[in-house]
Amino acid sequence: MRGFGHDGPSPWTDLERPPLDQAGLRRDLLVPGGLWTALDVVAGTGSTNTDLAARAKEGAPEGAVLIAEEQTAGRGRLERQWSAPARSGLFLSVLLRPKDVPVDRYGWLPILVGVAAAGALGRIAGLETGLKWPNDLQTVVDGEERKLGGILTELADGAVVAGLGLNVSLREDELPVPTATSLALSGAAVTDRETLVRAVLREFAELYGEWVHTAGDPHASGLLPAYAARCTTLGRQVKVQLPGDRELLGEAVAVDGDGRLVVRTPDGTRHPVAAGDVVHVRPQQS
Repeated sequence: MRGFGHDGPSPWTDLERPPLDQAGLRRDLLVPGGLWTALDVVAGTGSTNTDLAARAKEGAPEGAVLIAEEQTAGRGRLERQWSAPARSGLFLSVLLRPKDVPVDRYGWLPILVGVAAAGALGRIAGLETGLKWPNDLQTVVDGEERKLGGILTELADGAVVAGLGLNVSLREDELPVPTATSLALSGAAVTDRETLVRAVLREFAELYGEWVHTAGDPHASGLLPAYAARCTTLGRQVKVQLPGDRELLGEAVAVDGDGRLVVRTPDGTRHPVAAGDVVHVRPQQS
């Protein structure tokens, strides 16, 4: 049976996962003078980042938001592929054109997305959310750090497309890996996706405005201290997989003014890391 006004299978096949109300989200978020200028909800796509990057190359204005009910070829760092059941999470991308910010500060945008998402989840869902450098949202379940979602930003013809994937209602048997979790499994007070979309986008718009106003300065905008306060990687022993099959072991001691993770090796040398896969190393039991 087809749903009213929908092509294909009804979006109400899983009553615990209702579809998003595009008209309602537009009414609440597309306000005069605000950051958000367009918002589309699609039933499914390969990647919201890829689709929005194509729009950016066609000249789409800043503030476009694309949300997919299902994403079949989502991409994380290092081109890792992932997917999730329809309407089980937030799969969205936003188009940004920070014209008053130097390009060398664009690397702060994934961090800004993370701070906004973590802040919104804490405020709306009552869930303490940490940020693993560089782009993972985490929370603690039964004493273990679990991944709630991830962030991926890409340059697209001078613009920036920032994507967020967040597990909302995934059940235990639907998790992609044992180290993942969802808001529902983590005991979040709110799992309504429309409430979460509004909260995340409003939080991001406020922080982005402050960041752009300071020409992307991570200190003057308050972004760096806000991130450091939530970063679960700082103060930890880490193993960083670097390009070229190299490995760096040490303590994550800081995030510098360029958004790089600073790792201090046992000989006291501080190594700034711009890109790498980070593993939090458990302290050895004595």
